[in-house]
Amino acid sequence: MPKHKRTPAVRPGRARIAAATAAAAALTGGLVSLSAGTASATAGASATRPHEADFNLDGYPDVAVSSPEASVGGHAEAGQITVFYGSASGISAAKRATITQSSTGVPGTPESGDLFGYATSPGDFNRDGFTDLAVGTPYEDMPGDTDGGTVTVLWGSSSGLKGGTTLDDPAPSSHDRFGFDVAAGDFDGDAKTDLAIADTSKYVRVFKGGITKDDSVGSATAVTTPLRSTSPYHLRKLTAGDINADGKDDLVVSGNTATDGDYLVNAYLPGTASGPSNTATMLPGGVISDIGDLNGDGFGDVVTGLTADSSNSEEQPGTSTGGDIHVTYGSATGPDGGTTVISQDTAGVPGTGEAADLFGWEVSVGDINGDGLSDIAVGAIGEDGTTAGTDNSGAVTVLYGTPSGVTGTGAQSFTQNTAGVPGSSESSDLFGSDVLLSDFNADGRSDLAVGVAGENAGNGALTVLKSSGGKIVTTGAVSLSPSAVGVSTSGTPGFGGVLGG
Repeated sequence: MPKHKRTPAVRPGRARIAAATAAAAALTGGLVSLSAGTASATAGASATRPHEADFNLDGYPDVAVSSPEASVGGHAEAGQITVFYGSASGISAAKRATITQSSTGVPGTPESGDLFGYATSPGDFNRDGFTDLAVGTPYEDMPGDTDGGTVTVLWGSSSGLKGGTTLDDPAPSSHDRFGFDVAAGDFDGDAKTDLAIADTSKYVRVFKGGITKDDSVGSATAVTTPLRSTSPYHLRKLTAGDINADGKDDLVVSGNTATDGDYLVNAYLPGTASGPSNTATMLPGGVISDIGDLNGDGFGDVVTGLTADSSNSEEQPGTSTGGDIHVTYGSATGPDGGTTVISQDTAGVPGTGEAADLFGWEVSVGDINGDGLSDIAVGAIGEDGTTAGTDNSGAVTVLYGTPSGVTGTGAQSFTQNTAGVPGSSESSDLFGSDVLLSDFNADGRSDLAVGVAGENAGNGALTVLKSSGGKIVTTGAVSLSPSAVGVSTSGTPGFGGVLGG
């Protein structure tokens, strides 16, 4: 059916999860306030299975699900994180923990508008074997600095994430929203997990040499990017991964340059012995990226979603109708091994590209079929259902890697109207508001977690579909609601809008 929506000219790099009704209104008449969730790789993970956060070191990958706009203790939009611990049967409500700024050992105090959990990235920062979790709270008011922002590292342990340490902003007077995005990676190749942090400037703050529980770091440096920092334009998204296979993670940053209008561009900053380089190479634009080896050549490939199409007054150059993803293949000299563009009009991909589908809103890579090649999950929150009253219900497409790169062959599509998927497609559900491929049952195959941030008027939901060993199936699908896992449904928490693992 015809669509009368606008896609976002500029959207936040990581979710300010708004009410589903507000998001729906934005989709139909303005900017979308719901934004991309987390897809940062765990430092040191394999190229084909980067999302393997194991907070309690029991051998089963875990996932941290943020509800940045959840009410905590009566404080609206204070934010909380629900950690689901993997098991032989995967993810369930039975094995979970709730973390807020009122949790024992976690710094800070829940306050209205903090948005704790706005950005997350897992990594073993203190080298004890347990995965830790970096958490951005960019709207935290600091002394004398409204919305100054803060970053907390939650510490992994045998009982899961426990306690935390605040990282001091190295330049608090020069920007706001410290922690707007976070990305863990070993950028200098010293086998210690570093942390890259975005704020409202054009600089990436990189904490190198590991992080300890007493807030000790090897160094904190400012890496210059070619992006601008005039409000409201600044760094939006950070993605870490080893693209040139030199043993150092590289950094892809998304934002705006001085001449690019309102659409977003990406810059590649290669890792060096001193950390991310200040010398950038420009890549296809977009806001959300992930990195994985899609063709098995040992180099990380960059997957970027471009959603702004002709339905937007600021159409993103190179974007297909309804949005697309650009796969830029890695090589020994960086991301210059060629580019593949895939949309819903690509042969083999289910569906048809329609204006404002927002195909590419979210992407995640992982190995679904165990062939050693990364596969891709793509969220399209603006996809309409096939019946009236299902506008912006959302869809997720799964694409499979091959020795010649990713193609549409064997692609799958899932909505809440797909047989076996819990729930039903309804207006503004936003199925696919975040996606995460991770091996929750440790069988060597990535399963698919899907955020449904608009479910039930913005309460949100999490759907988990398992790998059969060869593809994603709906048998044994799991659906988790906020009320079932201890998330307050006061306001619009948008549970499932940000997935970290």
